[in-house]
Amino acid sequence: MTQINEPTDIATDEILPLTVDRIRTLWSKTYNPAGKPDWSHIFPYYADDIVFQDSIQKVEGFDNFKAMCQRLTKRCKSLKMDIHNLIQSDNVVLMEWTMTMSFRRSPTTEMYGATRLTLNEAGIITHQRDYYDLWGDIFNNVPVWRRMYRWFMRKFFG
Repeated sequence: MTQINEPTDIATDEILPLTVDRIRTLWSKTYNPAGKPDWSHIFPYYADDIVFQDSIQKVEGFDNFKAMCQRLTKRCKSLKMDIHNLIQSDNVVLMEWTMTMSFRRSPTTEMYGATRLTLNEAGIITHQRDYYDLWGDIFNNVPVWRRMYRWFMRKFFG
């Protein structure tokens, strides 16, 4: 069993399972609409050999995952996540979300996506796959590019 520090209830030192309700609470706390995101309280739920993948990259290992989160924190002025749907079936958790990002020189951008978390037998995250249309959501905020991108996607991909 690989894991970072086991998350505990400070009052009782009891290990807290990663449930749908706990995921909603923790992820909502991670993304701060008034400032920088902070993942420190969810890092204990990730395995040492975590595999993270999204539209941009594939990251393997906890240290690389943590470094990726720190790079995003450094680039963002603010980052907020609204979780719309969250379900669990056996060891797989699926969540649908809207993430609102603000960078130094760009307008606030909403991204719509979903995340699949795979848990090991101890309830620790071994795989995370984020799904979203990076360019479509970004180009929606750029008038000329929005029209060109949507035209290109319809023309060549239906």
